[in-house]
Amino acid sequence: MTDVMTNGQTLAPNATIGILGGGQLGRMLSVAASRLGFKSHIYEPGANPPAGHVAETVTTAPYEDEAALRAFAESVDVVTYEFENVPTSALDLIESLVPIRPNRKALAVSQDRLVEKNFLRDLGLSVAPFAAVDDDLDLAEALLEIGAPAILKTRRFGYDGKGQARIMELSEADQALADMAGAPAVLEGFVDFSHEVSVIAARGQAGDISCFDPGENVHKSGILHTTTVPARLTPAQRTDAVLLAAKILNALDYVGVMGVELFVTSAGLVVNEIAPRVHNSGHWTQNGCVIDQFEQHIRAVAGWPLGDGKRHSNVEMLNLIGDDVDRIPEFAKDGSVAIHLYGKADVKPGRKMGHVNKITGAA
Repeated sequence: MTDVMTNGQTLAPNATIGILGGGQLGRMLSVAASRLGFKSHIYEPGANPPAGHVAETVTTAPYEDEAALRAFAESVDVVTYEFENVPTSALDLIESLVPIRPNRKALAVSQDRLVEKNFLRDLGLSVAPFAAVDDDLDLAEALLEIGAPAILKTRRFGYDGKGQARIMELSEADQALADMAGAPAVLEGFVDFSHEVSVIAARGQAGDISCFDPGENVHKSGILHTTTVPARLTPAQRTDAVLLAAKILNALDYVGVMGVELFVTSAGLVVNEIAPRVHNSGHWTQNGCVIDQFEQHIRAVAGWPLGDGKRHSNVEMLNLIGDDVDRIPEFAKDGSVAIHLYGKADVKPGRKMGHVNKITGAA
């Protein structure tokens, strides 16, 4: 670890930020860190990760390699992460040597859908009806209580629509449970919502909070397709969205950026899920704000003052999934479009290859 601390918890330029995970979020965090004069060290089990193209250092090793984890932790000044599913044993070792931000409580809550639902409900926030499901008896009782249609989800390791099975009719319950492959699950009732929005919120080490404007999300096949800012919200709904995000951050004593997904319903906002990291639905901030979500996260974990999340432009973010990347020549001709590619060599169906931000007007 380098001697680059000022004011106890504030990192000075030339400090090294460790990032667990080497995907596109780690890549964009590394770019943001470099703009502020920080170095980044990526820890990623897979070879040639996208973040490795722009990082100072890359460690390629499994999360079970204690020697590699120890060397990584000893080489950095703070550790953050680009995804939630890091094994507890790895986090235990790292945290014994260097701070992890956001903290372990945020990870523990977000790693388990049942824990997350209980946490949000206990905060007094609205969530979809839910019940734990470990076997066919649990599922039958849950369906009796919640009814169909509903969604059965694995409690852990689900993302982009993976680890989920819809139950539109009771006759589909057995197949849905089989799709869980024995993993503990949670049944969630459908929510009657008009659209989904998300708030990208940040909290600094001193407890200061800054939120970006809510974005409106559209999904295709379980994967985020577009995020549009501004979202269709009343002034009261916009205020409620920001306040509930702040409530979650404070309850977790959070440091960093978090994505909070919300359903807009006639009865108010319902929390769908939280993500304790920078989030796909916040990519619009790269071209709609002076300080984007990635720099905001780096500022927070480094102990710097948070930036102003004010938006200067209206933006539509479009994810480039699989063959969508073939449209790059088309986008490159449009002067209102900013292109962000992730450096992934292989194009695969359902794989996020990049995104574009189209400026649609002034805020």
